[in-house]
Amino acid sequence: QAYLAESGGGLVQAGGSLRLSCRDSGNSFSRNFMSWYRQVPGKQRELVASITSSSDTNYADSVKGRFTISRSTARSTVYLQMNRLEPEDTAVYYCRGIRGTVYDEWGQGTQVTVSS
Repeated sequence: QAYLAESGGGLVQAGGSLRLSCRDSGNSFSRNFMSWYRQVPGKQRELVASITSSSDTNYADSVKGRFTISRSTARSTVYLQMNRLEPEDTAVYYCRGIRGTVYDEWGQGTQVTVSS
Protein backbone atom coordinates (compact mmCIF):
# COMPACT_ATOMS: atom_id res chain seq x y z
CA GLN A 1 0.00 0.00 0.00
CA ALA A 2 1.27 3.48 -0.86
CA TYR A 3 2.26 5.83 1.95
CA LEU A 4 3.87 9.20 2.58
CA ALA A 5 6.99 9.67 4.68
CA GLU A 6 7.99 13.08 6.05
CA SER A 7 11.46 14.05 7.15
CA GLY A 8 13.51 17.14 7.95
CA GLY A 9 11.90 18.32 11.16
CA GLY A 10 13.91 19.42 14.15
CA LEU A 11 14.75 22.18 16.60
CA VAL A 12 15.75 25.60 15.24
CA GLN A 13 16.08 29.11 16.61
CA ALA A 14 13.71 31.89 15.64
CA GLY A 15 14.76 33.42 12.35
CA GLY A 16 16.30 30.18 11.14
CA SER A 17 15.36 27.91 8.25
CA LEU A 18 14.33 24.32 7.79
CA ARG A 19 13.37 22.19 4.79
CA LEU A 20 10.80 19.43 5.12
CA SER A 21 10.57 16.56 2.64
CA CYS A 22 7.75 14.13 1.91
CA ARG A 23 8.24 11.18 -0.39
CA ASP A 24 5.25 9.40 -1.96
CA SER A 25 5.88 5.67 -2.33
CA GLY A 26 3.11 5.27 -4.94
CA ASN A 27 3.43 5.25 -8.72
CA SER A 28 1.27 8.28 -9.57
CA PHE A 29 2.99 11.10 -7.70
CA SER A 30 3.04 13.42 -10.73
CA ARG A 31 -0.78 13.41 -10.78
CA ASN A 32 -1.27 13.97 -7.05
CA PHE A 33 -2.40 17.17 -5.35
CA MET A 34 0.05 17.60 -2.47
CA SER A 35 -0.36 19.62 0.71
CA TRP A 36 1.40 20.42 3.96
CA TYR A 37 -0.62 20.79 7.17
CA ARG A 38 0.41 21.51 10.73
CA GLN A 39 -1.14 20.88 14.12
CA VAL A 40 -0.42 21.90 17.71
CA PRO A 41 -1.95 20.23 20.78
CA GLY A 42 -5.51 21.37 21.44
CA LYS A 43 -5.96 23.00 18.04
CA GLN A 44 -7.31 21.91 14.67
CA ARG A 45 -4.99 20.80 11.92
CA GLU A 46 -4.51 23.69 9.51
CA LEU A 47 -3.52 23.85 5.87
CA VAL A 48 -0.13 25.48 5.40
CA ALA A 49 0.56 25.13 1.68
CA SER A 50 -0.54 23.14 -1.36
CA ILE A 51 0.73 22.44 -4.84
CA THR A 52 -1.10 21.01 -7.85
CA SER A 53 0.16 18.56 -10.44
CA SER A 54 0.96 21.56 -12.64
CA SER A 55 2.87 23.26 -9.79
CA ASP A 56 0.31 25.95 -8.97
CA THR A 57 0.74 26.87 -5.30
CA ASN A 58 -1.29 28.34 -2.44
CA TYR A 59 -0.26 29.38 1.06
CA ALA A 60 -1.83 30.24 4.36
CA ASP A 61 -1.61 33.95 5.10
CA SER A 62 0.50 33.24 8.18
CA VAL A 63 3.32 31.70 6.12
CA LYS A 64 3.04 33.61 2.85
CA GLY A 65 6.39 35.10 1.92
CA ARG A 66 8.28 32.85 4.32
CA PHE A 67 7.46 29.30 3.18
CA THR A 68 7.81 27.78 -0.28
CA ILE A 69 6.27 24.50 -1.43
CA SER A 70 7.74 22.66 -4.40
CA ARG A 71 7.79 19.19 -5.91
CA SER A 72 10.18 16.89 -7.72
CA THR A 73 8.67 14.34 -10.08
CA ALA A 74 11.98 12.51 -10.41
CA ARG A 75 12.15 11.99 -6.64
CA SER A 76 8.38 11.64 -6.03
CA THR A 77 8.89 14.21 -3.29
CA VAL A 78 7.21 17.40 -2.16
CA TYR A 79 9.22 19.95 -0.16
CA LEU A 80 8.41 22.75 2.23
CA GLN A 81 11.17 25.32 2.56
CA MET A 82 10.58 27.30 5.76
CA ASN A 83 12.48 30.56 6.24
CA ARG A 84 12.40 33.19 8.99
CA LEU A 85 10.80 30.70 11.33
CA GLU A 86 8.87 31.97 14.33
CA PRO A 87 7.93 30.25 17.62
CA GLU A 88 4.32 30.25 16.36
CA ASP A 89 5.42 27.87 13.59
CA THR A 90 6.08 25.16 16.18
CA ALA A 91 3.86 22.19 15.34
CA VAL A 92 3.76 18.70 13.92
CA TYR A 93 3.83 19.05 10.15
CA TYR A 94 1.92 16.52 8.03
CA CYS A 95 2.09 15.75 4.33
CA ARG A 96 -1.07 14.82 2.39
CA GLY A 97 -1.51 13.44 -1.10
CA ILE A 98 -4.79 13.35 -3.04
CA ARG A 99 -5.69 11.99 -6.45
CA GLY A 100 -9.37 12.37 -7.24
CA THR A 101 -11.42 9.99 -5.11
CA VAL A 102 -9.07 7.01 -5.38
CA TYR A 103 -6.16 8.21 -3.25
CA ASP A 104 -6.04 10.20 -0.02
CA GLU A 105 -3.09 9.56 2.29
CA TRP A 106 -1.45 11.32 5.22
CA GLY A 107 2.09 11.03 6.43
CA GLN A 108 2.91 10.30 10.06
CA GLY A 109 4.14 13.82 10.72
CA THR A 110 7.44 15.44 11.62
CA GLN A 111 8.00 17.73 14.61
CA VAL A 112 9.18 21.29 14.06
CA THR A 113 10.15 23.26 17.15
CA VAL A 114 11.20 26.91 16.95
CA SER A 115 12.80 28.38 20.05
CA SER A 116 12.80 32.06 20.93
